[in-house]
Amino acid sequence: MEKLKQMKNLFTVVLIVFSLSISLEGKTWGMLGHRVVGEVATKHLSESAKQKIQSILGNQTLAEVSNWMDDIKSDKKYDYLNPWHYVTIPDGMKYSETNINPKGDALAGIDFVIQQLKTEGLDPTLEKEYLMMLVHLIGDIHQPLHVGNGKDRGGNDVKVTWFGQSSNLHKIWDSEILDGKKYSYTELTAIINHPTSEEIAAWQSGSVEDWAHQCMDFRDGIYEYESGYAWEYKYQYAHWGTMKNQLLKGGVRLAGLLNDIYG
Repeated sequence: MEKLKQMKNLFTVVLIVFSLSISLEGKTWGMLGHRVVGEVATKHLSESAKQKIQSILGNQTLAEVSNWMDDIKSDKKYDYLNPWHYVTIPDGMKYSETNINPKGDALAGIDFVIQQLKTEGLDPTLEKEYLMMLVHLIGDIHQPLHVGNGKDRGGNDVKVTWFGQSSNLHKIWDSEILDGKKYSYTELTAIINHPTSEEIAAWQSGSVEDWAHQCMDFRDGIYEYESGYAWEYKYQYAHWGTMKNQLLKGGVRLAGLLNDIYG
């Protein structure tokens, strides 16, 4: 009986550890960042765009649906979307000069869903899916390591230790710096959402390809770090301003696209 009791206790501990590992793994999808982009966009929508989006999403918000493309990764029906989360543009090149992935990428995906959302008589189910895709993809291309250099899978292969835990540069930029701040998405939106009218006009100009090219300007700095005691504090301090600005730009630009589509 005592041995059986010990086995039961051990099994309980294993279950607890397993559950914790699942919950921690669930934080690696950049949920906070995507929600902030969706929430910022909501603050800059025209009235006609707000009404149309509400008719599509019902009681859901742009922030709520912003992670849908990550939520469906376990559904094989949507496997074709996997390459859409990123784009590869090597240093010194423009997107048009690259060997564009025939299976698609973030930029091709954005162009596609915008065209579809502008189509009259679109099936309501598809319309909602395309809208949710657009919210997510605009967020993705404003995370600089989703515009990869083609050498290390957008920083995923650059292994580091982040506050005592195994990590990599991509994960740090996707979620760990943001999650470490302990803000809710509404708190962070309130903190960053103060663009000037001139900034809004400037950020919403240009093409989606231009926006991806601008991410490349940050890449060299992202790879500059010296692992050592408390290096994490120095690193997040150096890049926090860039991260906040990219989230704000992503939301403002998403609003511009939605206003154009539904205005």
